[in-house]
Amino acid sequence: MPHVTLPQGFSLVFFLLAVYCALDPFEHSPIAGFPDFEVHKVDMPAWSEVPKDRDKENLLQKSQVLFVNQVQGPESIAFDPLGRGPYTGVADGRILFWNGQSWTDFAYTSPNRSEEICNPKASASPLSYVKTEHICGRPLGLRFDKKSGDLYIADAYFGLMKVGPQGGLATSLVTEAEGVPLGFTNDVDIDTVGNLYFTDSSTNYQRRNFIQLVFSGEGSGRVLKHDPSTKETTVLLRDVQFPNGISLSKDGSFFVFSEGMTGRLRKYWLKGDKAGTSEILAILPGFPDNVRVNGNGDFWVAIHSRRYMYGHLTALYPKMRKFILKLPISTRIQYMILIGGRLRAIVVKYSPEGKLLQILEDSEGKVVKAVSEVEEKDGKLWMGSVLMPFMAVYKLA
Repeated sequence: MPHVTLPQGFSLVFFLLAVYCALDPFEHSPIAGFPDFEVHKVDMPAWSEVPKDRDKENLLQKSQVLFVNQVQGPESIAFDPLGRGPYTGVADGRILFWNGQSWTDFAYTSPNRSEEICNPKASASPLSYVKTEHICGRPLGLRFDKKSGDLYIADAYFGLMKVGPQGGLATSLVTEAEGVPLGFTNDVDIDTVGNLYFTDSSTNYQRRNFIQLVFSGEGSGRVLKHDPSTKETTVLLRDVQFPNGISLSKDGSFFVFSEGMTGRLRKYWLKGDKAGTSEILAILPGFPDNVRVNGNGDFWVAIHSRRYMYGHLTALYPKMRKFILKLPISTRIQYMILIGGRLRAIVVKYSPEGKLLQILEDSEGKVVKAVSEVEEKDGKLWMGSVLMPFMAVYKLA
């Protein structure tokens, strides 16, 4: 038997490791099941422009955690015109209503809902339902029409929908625009005359593949308007990298939406000399989810995670990103590296002019852990998260 020297042994191990990484025989890579996966450069702001402000007191750790394991993945939170609620969409496809004593079923979005597949399971987590979302529905953004009491729903799979004040099966309003199906309907808002503004995060990736959407950096997202009186749907902005939350201004002269990939708030003018144009309102300290206006006209933004240099560089250099994504490293680990190693909760408030007014954090993820939306009501911030099995409430000073 030939003698193998130590350097030769190391070389052999290195060669076998390289072959293993290149072939990924057990398909551990996040993109192993996506043969057409492509990466794109992300239009990131300069690192020097990213706000460095922090909540050194970690004030969100003073939040009260409510409804543990009673609501799985409460993405959006809404209160009806009478102030009742909250209402929230959960991971199994239902929209629930808190009647003051318990949660009751209010509505659902899927006409194909199967009790066997979709009914809540005692041991489930928010991620347990991802494989059946396309069957059961996944209601994300929720908004009430303050005049009629109708609830408008952005369902990730079934598009833009509406359900009356009595609840039940929601009615489909929009499933495509310009002949292109909605791929990932994410959030919605309604103006005083009933026009609906909503986001379609991607026409290529569904929500159940949102992590591949994040890793790809692709820009097929759209921001749209639907006029219920004419049933006409118009694409206002296209080729957006992951448009997410959307909220009209207090006076209705513009709306803002969050750019999930680039970490920005963008303003789109509806009235005045700038009508039909958009501009950057703010560069955010992290990557945003939903945005909601408060009674003063300021905007609360839920930040999914802060920015880190690793994510910044891989966004700017897609070839490097694709090389890393091909490695046999699980999706969860790759994702945790991207967001800095752990889940953290951050919410920020901006003025209509884009000035950072307040930042609240649980930077250690001890209490709130993650936030998808912030709804201000009666001096309190109601927070939900698509990843968590609870809501959190923070009392403003």
